[in-house]
Amino acid sequence: MGINTPVQMVEAAGNVGKVKGDLPIAQLLVRGFMAGAYIAVGGALCTVCSTAASAHLGAGIGKLIAGAVFPVGLIAIVLTGMELFTGDAMLVPMAALQGKSTWGKVINNWIWVYIGNLIGSLAYAYMMVNGPFTQGNFGAAEPGTFGMTAVGIAVGKTLTYKAAESGLWAVFLSAIGCNFLVNVAILLGIVSKDFIGKFFGIWFPIMAFVSSGFEHCVANMYFLPAGLWLTQKFPGLVDKTVGEGQFWNPLLHANGGLSWGDVWMWNLIPVTFGNIVGGMVFIGFIYYFCFRNDLPSASASSGATVSK
Repeated sequence: MGINTPVQMVEAAGNVGKVKGDLPIAQLLVRGFMAGAYIAVGGALCTVCSTAASAHLGAGIGKLIAGAVFPVGLIAIVLTGMELFTGDAMLVPMAALQGKSTWGKVINNWIWVYIGNLIGSLAYAYMMVNGPFTQGNFGAAEPGTFGMTAVGIAVGKTLTYKAAESGLWAVFLSAIGCNFLVNVAILLGIVSKDFIGKFFGIWFPIMAFVSSGFEHCVANMYFLPAGLWLTQKFPGLVDKTVGEGQFWNPLLHANGGLSWGDVWMWNLIPVTFGNIVGGMVFIGFIYYFCFRNDLPSASASSGATVSK
């Protein structure tokens, strides 16, 4: 029971980051795969539970429902020791700042965890597209209700930015905001020493980032391929109408569908860089700066200097 102090929290974050930086490639890939799948679990649950919620309860409540169920993924990752790129964007640099790791290990961790996260997310997206979202019925004119929601989410996270004058800047800022909150959740998980404290410490900031509409690169490794694959399997969605001259999704129609170029250019690439800034700079650097002089290593160095 109990909690760690802020100084203990920063020191522990550096210790965790050191362990992550020292993991071999095989461990990074396998743990990254599991983390990608866990985040996709939250994304799929978010898709199902938020379907039609906004239409009946209002846009805000719809966002709240989506945010309330999404944190299951990060809770599972933190409590079972898997590797998530967005968390490692803060933890491994924190170790490097404290002299417990190197920047070479930071880059190595990021590369292999990112690949593992991507593979895990794609695997879960494939399962959802060919299972619950369609039940394998690809002869129908369109996927089920939840599949339609999945397409709408993917379009909203790509073509909406593509159509905006400052779309890349908007998605980049949304990514910074996301990983700012994700790593607050990581730190709160470190602060608490018991399960309930870790659960709620992680849950609230993650709910806040999802409900606010921010962008998470690993979550989008699930959301975007799921929506893209559905538009490929049901090409009629591009020209689907809901009334005289009204398209079901005007952006999907205007762009002739969704492409992998849209997925990477208008979301995953800028979101990845924004997540790095949000996690490493706005959490890792700032917390290290605030408490670096109080860390045991800093105190030891100071004492050694005085004794000379």
